[in-house]
Amino acid sequence: MVVGRLSATKLIKASQVFLPLMLFSWFNTVGNGQRSIFFAESSTSGGGGGGRSVNINGGGSSGFWASSSPSNVGIAVAVTVMAGLALAATLIYSRRRRKHALLPKQWKSLFGPDGKLCDGGVKFLKKVRSGGVDPSIRAEVWPFLLGVYDVNSTKEERESIKTHKRKEYENLRRQCWRILKHSEESFESKETSEPCSNEGSGDFSQVLDSSILEDSVPGTKSISIEEEGPMSENTGQHNQDSTVPPSDSPLEGNCEEETNSSDSDSSEDAGTSQPVITMEETIESEENSKAGSEAHKTEDFSTWQRIIRLDAVRANSEWIRYSPSQAAVSEIKAHRFAERVGLKDYDHLEPCRIFHAARLVSILDAYALYDSEIGYCQGMSDLLSPIISVVEEDYEAFWCFVGFMKRARHNFRLDEVGIRRQLKIVSKIIKCKDSYLYRHLEMLQAEDCFFVYRMVVVLFRRELSFEQTLCLWEVMWADQAAIRAGITKSAWGRMRLRAPPTDDLLLYAIAACVLQRRKLIIEKYSSMDEIIRECNSMAGHLDVWKLLDDAHDLVVTLHDKI
Repeated sequence: MVVGRLSATKLIKASQVFLPLMLFSWFNTVGNGQRSIFFAESSTSGGGGGGRSVNINGGGSSGFWASSSPSNVGIAVAVTVMAGLALAATLIYSRRRRKHALLPKQWKSLFGPDGKLCDGGVKFLKKVRSGGVDPSIRAEVWPFLLGVYDVNSTKEERESIKTHKRKEYENLRRQCWRILKHSEESFESKETSEPCSNEGSGDFSQVLDSSILEDSVPGTKSISIEEEGPMSENTGQHNQDSTVPPSDSPLEGNCEEETNSSDSDSSEDAGTSQPVITMEETIESEENSKAGSEAHKTEDFSTWQRIIRLDAVRANSEWIRYSPSQAAVSEIKAHRFAERVGLKDYDHLEPCRIFHAARLVSILDAYALYDSEIGYCQGMSDLLSPIISVVEEDYEAFWCFVGFMKRARHNFRLDEVGIRRQLKIVSKIIKCKDSYLYRHLEMLQAEDCFFVYRMVVVLFRRELSFEQTLCLWEVMWADQAAIRAGITKSAWGRMRLRAPPTDDLLLYAIAACVLQRRKLIIEKYSSMDEIIRECNSMAGHLDVWKLLDDAHDLVVTLHDKI
């Protein structure tokens, strides 16, 4: 029997039409030679089966059990065939077999002599989209999926990008280390009640301005766990007056904007005593204004640092069995790293979890500085934790996280505009697909789909196991990478993949998850709180590949309407 590419739902619908004809039909000669054809009919509505017989020669029999009965052997064969096919259809419907993941040998075969992916990455993305990535090569593959490397880049180009990205990350870490040291010193001075009238926000400008080493140093090595603190400290003493952040520093760009829009009290004071403002006074005014804005930014950053460290020590240990090398880290190395990043209250953790928490702190601090508009919000550590479990180099993990957050950062905006947009799309998918369920949600005042809020914010991280999460994210990233690379719907069609790539695959998966529970929601739940409890109890009970199948079916049906 050839199933082909029929979806599970279509297969069952087809069986309802053709099973009565195909399961068994036989001619049974009765009485005076009349022939009757018996059909067994199945019912999927739960109300029991029925049957009918058609008398070819026009007799008066009706119903399955007409005046002539088939043999017991025929009945047994029919029932056995029906049961077998029903079981097969149920198994296909309940669980789709995952296609083979992208394997190391296949991954290597995808590159040409210049280290460039063949056919613009189409075959690569197709493979990931259908089966994910083998765990042994995830650290190599993810930078392509997350936009760190372009799918059309050569090996030489990637080496150049890698060097540049490493330096950028090191510069951010040095800034973080200086701000942390300054915060600790300020805290100590407050505790001892020493006068510090001349040690206010102005010092932060010095801390930040002196924080980046000159990019002209060739062959810069990635900051190691043992080197980070002392190297940063020595660098700061040597370059405090001479080093200026590069023009593409995220902090400098933001500070300049605020400087231009700020009013300076110093300039007003100068104006009262002197009608003409000299160049020196103008520079002094700008410096004072910049110091004020830096103080505000650093105050925010210090708050983010405290929250990051609290969240880091609370990170779960689900990742440990997926990262043996990090799980085997020594106690000395873990404690040393924790001290370098200012991690506290970690004595109750085993070394591997201390090391993991320190890596979270290191990268999340750098990201808060890199994207100061978003900074840090709770939940971001949930997204980073799987990445650092797979990618062992901090600078690579950081840039993978940056690529991930290009889409996910809107989930952490204080105005929640991004969250509301996504919830609206989920609501629209449900409305278009199942109007009856949508009307029920309206009755419960839950049509805004707020009950899937957590799924949207942390991208199913709490509802799926660690491995399932990675599989879902890889398929989602493959779609996004295809869109970045300009792989159109027609290209997917040539690859015989029905669903076109979409930036919103996660939202289709969330809607599919709700639709899978439509009967439960309609029959048992009478408030949104009950639906929220149901969604929060899904952890460990979802089949990620069936979820993706249903999501792709929704994309095929509704993509042009949403």
